[in-house]
Amino acid sequence: MIEINGVAHVFLTVSEWEKCRAFYETLLPFLGLKHVFSGKDNIYYIGGRTGVGVGRCEETHARERFVQGGVGLHHLCFRCRSREDVDSVHAFLKTQNVSIVHGPQEGPWAPGYYSVLFEDPAGVRLEVNHVPGKGVFEEGPGFNPAGDYR
Repeated sequence: MIEINGVAHVFLTVSEWEKCRAFYETLLPFLGLKHVFSGKDNIYYIGGRTGVGVGRCEETHARERFVQGGVGLHHLCFRCRSREDVDSVHAFLKTQNVSIVHGPQEGPWAPGYYSVLFEDPAGVRLEVNHVPGKGVFEEGPGFNPAGDYR
C-alpha cells in the first residue's frame, strides 16, 4: 500500500470551446491559479497544490452538453480557505454568463460545509466550498457520504 499526496491535476474536456475557454481564463486566475500553458485547443493552470486543464472536445461531440450523473465526472469542487471566499466567488459568478445552480448555502456533507454550485458554458458542474479545519478528512462525526450533490 502507498499513501498518495493529493490530486496532481484534473483535465476537463468541453464543448462550447470559445465560451468555456474565456470563462476558465477568467475563473481560474480569480481562484488564484497561475497560467502555465495555452494552446489552440487547451489551457492549463496550477495553484493550491493541483493543476487544472481545460480542452476542446473532439468535433464529433462539439454540440453535446455535460450530463451530470452520466459516466465520468459528476462535478469538480475547489476548496476555499473561508466562507467569505465562497461569497466572493458567488459575487464573481454573478458577473459571468453562467448558470448558478445554488448560491452560497450550508450543506449536510460535513460540519460547517458551505458552498456555491454552478455550471460552465458547456454545463460542467463546478463547486467552490469551505469546510472548517480538516472537515471530513478527519473522518469525524457529521460526515455524510450519501449526501445529495445535485
